Amino acid sequence: MMPAHIHTPVPTGSPRNLIWTVDQFHSLGDLGMFEGRRAMLIAGVILEEGPQDPPHAIAATKTEDLIRETFGKGWHVRVAKPLVLGQTTDPEPDVAVVAGKPGDYTTHPTTATLVVEVSDSSVRYDTTVKLSIYAAGGIADYWVLDVNARQLLVFRDPIPDPTTSHGHTYKTQLTLGAAGTVAPLAIPTTVVKVADLLP
Repeated sequence: MMPAHIHTPVPTGSPRNLIWTVDQFHSLGDLGMFEGRRAMLIAGVILEEGPQDPPHAIAATKTEDLIRETFGKGWHVRVAKPLVLGQTTDPEPDVAVVAGKPGDYTTHPTTATLVVEVSDSSVRYDTTVKLSIYAAGGIADYWVLDVNARQLLVFRDPIPDPTTSHGHTYKTQLTLGAAGTVAPLAIPTTVVKVADLLP
């Protein structure tokens, strides 16, 4: 039986797309609808990614471990967990860094200091649609680890851009090869080696 709070009035008029809210999406997750699946909610549409191949899984684990070590105390590293960026959007990023400790949050975070997506088959999506979503959500530091090209794409300084899918983009865009290094905006004295993130 569906929880009462995810009930939606039936619209009148011609057929239209059924737009899911974040609350409805999370309720479906609580019911086990996405168990073992990689689901996300983008502008009211539930999307699913395929299973991770070994290079992706290795890179995701290395990224999680290194980001956790880099940020240390005072920061909470969330892995494939909700990040609510509006009433109808929860991209569930591979890695998101938020301030504080896990117990500080009684609801899902609505912002993050750093978001990292680990990409192989999803590079185009992560650098267009998701990029615009994160920029619109005010995420100041967004990284895409391109496993196949063995590079890190760094996006900073979100700005409005009506030509993009969600009306925002990033002014600063850097491409770093495997030999490159980057410092997270939140802790600029710390250096992350791109090679340490790659499989």
